Amino acid sequence: MMFSKILVASDGSPLSAKAADAAIAFARESGAQLIVLSVAVMYPLLPEAGAMVDLNAFEEAARAEAQALIEPVAAAAAQGNVRCELVVRYAPDPWREIIALAEERGCDCIWMASHGRRGLDRLLLGSETQRVLAHTNIPVMVYR
Repeated sequence: MMFSKILVASDGSPLSAKAADAAIAFARESGAQLIVLSVAVMYPLLPEAGAMVDLNAFEEAARAEAQALIEPVAAAAAQGNVRCELVVRYAPDPWREIIALAEERGCDCIWMASHGRRGLDRLLLGSETQRVLAHTNIPVMVYR
């Protein structure tokens, strides 16, 4: 099966970067277009948190970081002559945004790493890949 529009989910982890490189190589061979998504995770609100944190500044910084994480993918895609669009979303659940964007853009494949960030982030986020696999009918390429 050939894919024409592939959503690449990236969190900036080393494995995610390798998965993106593999997606670029695949897209170059098959003539597919890439849509690269990075989800800036919303600030985990505790009842008193609003008084202690400038939420607008947090969102702006989170979006900027998410954009910076995927710009190298766009550069590598351009170098490989692969059409690529970057998308940043700000949301509490990355897996929901991955599926929603894939559906919105008519993607026929979702490409992502088998796991992402390590340590506390991974414990807090859980496995986004497992959630995507469980909640979509779109084919998912899991890069290990």
